[in-house]
Formats: sequence, structure tokens, C-alpha cells
Amino acid sequence: MSERLVVIGGGMAAVRFVEELVSRSYAGAVTVLADEQHAPYNRILLSAVLEGTHGVDAITLRSAAWFAEQGVDLRLGARVLEIDRTAGEVMLVDGTRLPFDRLVLATGSIPTLPPIRGLVRFDGSLHPKVHAFRSIADCRGLDEAAVSDARAVVVGGGLLGLQVARALSIRGLHTEIVEGAEHLLASQLGEPGGRVLARDLRRLGTAVYTGARAIKMTDEGVQLDNGYELTADLVVLTAGGRPSTALARRAELMVRRGVVVDSSLRSVTDDRIHAIGDCAEHRRRVTGFVPPAWEQAGVLASVLTGGTTRYDGSRSVARLRATDLEVAVLGDPERAVGEIVEMTNPIAGSHRRLVVEGGVIVAAALVGDLSRVGLITQLYDRGTVLGPDEPGQLLLGEPASAPVVLPDEAEVCACAGVTAGSIRACSSFDSCRESTRATTGCGGCESVVRRLLAEETPAPVAVPAG
Repeated sequence: MSERLVVIGGGMAAVRFVEELVSRSYAGAVTVLADEQHAPYNRILLSAVLEGTHGVDAITLRSAAWFAEQGVDLRLGARVLEIDRTAGEVMLVDGTRLPFDRLVLATGSIPTLPPIRGLVRFDGSLHPKVHAFRSIADCRGLDEAAVSDARAVVVGGGLLGLQVARALSIRGLHTEIVEGAEHLLASQLGEPGGRVLARDLRRLGTAVYTGARAIKMTDEGVQLDNGYELTADLVVLTAGGRPSTALARRAELMVRRGVVVDSSLRSVTDDRIHAIGDCAEHRRRVTGFVPPAWEQAGVLASVLTGGTTRYDGSRSVARLRATDLEVAVLGDPERAVGEIVEMTNPIAGSHRRLVVEGGVIVAAALVGDLSRVGLITQLYDRGTVLGPDEPGQLLLGEPASAPVVLPDEAEVCACAGVTAGSIRACSSFDSCRESTRATTGCGGCESVVRRLLAEETPAPVAVPAG
């Protein structure tokens, strides 16, 4: 009898894992348990749906029909109650029990509720003005509430918060951001970059309150800990998330922040069980970004089909996908050890920071001007040793009149690791998405991909990292 493989989760890591299994002709029987009723979709692009630039179909990763064509049993609305390791079974909330020989946890992360009085009512439901933003259902609910000229408060100044704030602002809402840290994108940027980003947002019509926390829901809106009260017709929660590990804990797998795995992405407790994506912890690190999740999916598919690939930790690439805001972060530029080369122009709305150790770029942060991000990403990935003047030259950017000519080996899509040459080899945008998965991660590389395929009028190209 063929190996019975059950995947818990229907997100971006799970779909990529199944794609990798299919490409490697995995011989086992695969069942995917997705707790939402919608076919798996790109959660990062929900803000584009809210903004109105993408329809729901455009962010669907793979249709239910595709899974069926590959012989994969996709079960939508399948919520898992327990993992019975002794019996080798997964139990669903409807009582169904599914046997497994191998189990993959791709449960992602779950939002955390900030400590705001009145946020949750006595019956356990959220205050009627409050919206989460994690699923298509959340997006649809917020879409209905987001009427033009309404007042919105976004709680959280991270990547998701900025994306949601820009989407609401573009739709005509008066939008304000509340961030408890002293600057925006505090997990990715230092204070100078955060200050430039806040200035850009204010220029675009969005008020920003940093170093302030929402502490209470009021009749008018939200009260902050600095005494201000913000009028709000709707409040969107985007502050914080944590790996979804409840199933793993109840199954008595080793969990710290995430499910602890080794270089084969196996649980250190049970070698029949693996974890990938946001719920996995490797070498005391959880990632939370698409590129590491997709890299883990490829490694695990290789392991399960007899390959020798091992996971040694991922490079971290973060990309803000928000109209008129450009941010790319490579590695950990605030904590990496090395010499710092930095250039900030708040008037022009740009901030650039390189961390160089032994002549090699070990981290970078770019806000506003991404004209050199493609080259910087290549140098970062390859560990190229730079000359003493080159880091400064990299931060100067490109002249506005000079188009960037991309060599075939230049990486255009950091999420899927796709080069310019691979994109040029495709016959159309749709075939490129299908064969390379470029643009299906954070979506930041779409304009460059289209230009490389000559589907848009050629123009000076700024290469995004994702």
C-alpha cells in the first residue's frame, strides 16, 4: 500500500509543498485539510483585493480542480480537532478520522488580540466596529464596511497594517495608524527608515501615531494610552501574530515558539511528523515570510522523494506590497553584525542601509528608492566580496533617466527564486505564473515580470525583491 500523507493546512506553504511533490512524482496518497471553504489563496494579496486592484479569483493559488487533476484529495472546510499519534490518525471536528503514515503541519500563524478594553464582548464576539484581517471572509466583511469618507483606525504599523491602511486610504476612507513601537515597521527597520515611511504616509493622507497604544473601545472610536481619542467607524486589527501550534502541543510534540524541527523538517519528537512555514521552528527561529516557507516546502518534498537536500536556514527577504510605498528588507539590518553604510533623505522619501561584514552584504534595508534592490539582492545571495567604495556606490541609486538592464541571472522574484532569464523564456504572463510561480508570493515583482515579457511598454525598471 502506498504511503498515506496528510497535510494539515491550506495556505501558501501547503500549496507549494503539494506542487513540489507533484513535480517530483511523489508516489504516495496525499490528503490536504484546509479549514476555509475557499480554494487555497495568496493571503499576502488580500490587501490588493480590499484595494480593488485584484479579484478573489486572481489571488487563488490552485483551484480545487487542479488538486483533483493531480490526484490530491483536497478537503475544504476540514477543521482538525486532534492528532492521535498512537493510532496514527487525524480527527476532524465532524468526527471523521483519517489515518496517516506521514503528517505535515502547515498550520501557519494566528493573529493575537491586543489588550484593548471592550474589544471582545461578553458573548465572545468582536465589537461591531472591529475587524480582523486574515482571511477572505475577513476581507469581505471589511470591504462591506469600508464606505467612502468613513473613518478607519488600523491598529498595528507592521507590513500588514501598512498594506491595509493604504488600501483603505485609496478607497477614500480617512485612515489613521496606531503603532505601539516608536516607529513603523519596527521589526524590520530602524528609526530613520521608520521616520521616512511615516512621512511618506502622512504625505499620502494617512495619519500616523507611534509610541502609542490603543487601550479602550469607546462610543466614538478608540482611546489611546496618551490620552487621545480617535474617532472611528471601523477598527482593523493587524498587530501581532504567533505560530499556530495548538494541535502540536496537544499531540505532545516539542514546541517552543513553533514546532521544533531538524534539518529534514521533521519534528524532533516524532519522525513521522514534519512542519513547514510559519508554524515551524528551526534552530530557534520562526520566519513568517513567504520565501522561507517555499524553500522549506521544496526541501521537504525532496526529502520525501528520496533526495538528500537539507534545510540549513533561510535568507530572510521582506517586501512591503502597498501602493506608493516601497520597502525591501534583506536579512536583519538592525541586529546583523558588521560595518553600517547608511544614507537617508527624508525630503525625497528615501532611506538605504547596508550592513557589510568582511566586504560581504549581510543585511540591507531600502525605503523609497528600490532602483538597486535587484543588484543588492544578488550580491547578498552570492556573498560577493565588495571593494571599499562599492557599498556607498550601491546606495546612490540609478539616474532617473537610465533604464536598468537585467542580466538573465538576476533574481526578479525572491519569493520563488525566479531569474530574469527564466521569465524571458516564458511565452506569456499566465504561463510564467504557472511554470515559475513568479508573482504568486508577495506580488511585488509583477510589473517587472510584465515588462520582461514585453506585455507593458518598456520603461526604466526598478527590480523588487519578491
